Amino acid sequence: MNIKFMASIGMVLGFSVSSIAQVLDLKDALKLAVDNYDKIKAKEVLVEASAQNTLYQQKQYLPDVTVAAQQSYGTINAQNGPLYAYGGLASAATSMPLADQNWNAAFGSLYFANVNWNIFTFGRLKKQVDLVVSKEKTATADVDQEIFQHQVKVSAAYLNLLATQRIKYVQRKNFERAEVFYEMTNTRAKSGLIPEVDASLAKAEVSNARSMEIKSFDKELDFSKQLAVLMGEDFKLYVLDSIYSTATPTAVIGRIADNNFENHPFLVWQQSKIDESKEVEQLIQSQKKPNLSGFGVIQGRGSGFDWNYVQDNSAYSSAYLKGVGINRGNFLLGVSLSWNITNLFRYDSKVNEQRLLTKSLEYDYDRMKKDLDAQSMLAKKQITNSFENFEETKVQLAAAELAYKQHTALYENGLTTLVDFTQALYSLRRAEIDFEIAQNNVWQSLLLLAAADGDLTMLLDASVK
Repeated sequence: MNIKFMASIGMVLGFSVSSIAQVLDLKDALKLAVDNYDKIKAKEVLVEASAQNTLYQQKQYLPDVTVAAQQSYGTINAQNGPLYAYGGLASAATSMPLADQNWNAAFGSLYFANVNWNIFTFGRLKKQVDLVVSKEKTATADVDQEIFQHQVKVSAAYLNLLATQRIKYVQRKNFERAEVFYEMTNTRAKSGLIPEVDASLAKAEVSNARSMEIKSFDKELDFSKQLAVLMGEDFKLYVLDSIYSTATPTAVIGRIADNNFENHPFLVWQQSKIDESKEVEQLIQSQKKPNLSGFGVIQGRGSGFDWNYVQDNSAYSSAYLKGVGINRGNFLLGVSLSWNITNLFRYDSKVNEQRLLTKSLEYDYDRMKKDLDAQSMLAKKQITNSFENFEETKVQLAAAELAYKQHTALYENGLTTLVDFTQALYSLRRAEIDFEIAQNNVWQSLLLLAAADGDLTMLLDASVK
């Protein structure tokens, strides 16, 4: 008994929750989709990475400062003769050549600070910074176009789901009408007023109406899944804003103006890639120029070998502290100008290559702009057609409703056949579905125009109650 009572309470609560389900507004759906979509998150992280790379390149203006300390232990036998350090590896023994080999060893040390500063690079460092700044702008524009593209997908899925919900609503009404008709027909058949076959046909119509309702619910489940995936949520059924099924965006349509597409997210992204390619051109050009550097070294050295070790081979000490102190100091200051003359000819081909890549990007930009212009013109024509079609469906719906009422009255009084009544019922269902689809198509065509113009605000503003 307690289990049944708890189950009853659970069912009541379940129906209560479903009856007060929160309405999902299109603006909220778009916000959730942007916040939860992993691909957008990934590209936002790439923007942060680009910003860090920009900081790194800006710090290349700083000089290289190297500090090092070295302590060693070994002999210093040396002799006159050439030395080739194969692969950069060699040992150096600082002493005058000795007459004989010996194994006297002592500690030695070297401490130094080295500064190397590219004083003037003839714009090379600046171009490197400009390039990474351009890359950061490209990454940001890529995020913006990804967000816009995803919002268009979410809006389309939202309207598609709403259309399926409205069709399911029509199929439900048709099922209820079929049930009422069957009850009436069955009662009259049992009374002998009409043949039993009419009741059987009416029952078949009820079954068909129920089947159509189930199929429409399958469509709703499919589009609900698509919307949930785009929003980054778990699968569930949504209650959508009724404004898209009870009104049309007439006021906004009247304010539609021509768009030059300059601020379209796709074109902004493509333009940023063109700008980035041009920065690469400038950086390659800068490789032809010389480099002016300044350098400075200060060092201190210590050795366990005394100054007269060459004359007196016993003048050394193997003590650690004797060799790791600083006995001598040196400094060095200078300026270096380096210029690889062949770079003047070597980089011509790379510059030409990059210019051609830039030209290719510019052609892509023009193609995208033409496509958006054609898409915008198409959408404007479709908006006009969708409104005209919507008005026609109003006429069809009014006529179908009147025909259904008339055939219902005629059939109840035995003045028409079951076939005629069923045809009126079918015509009413078709007119109701056409009406819902036509109204949804008005919003879909506005979405198409908003996608072509690169601005979804016209769609969102049109839905303001």
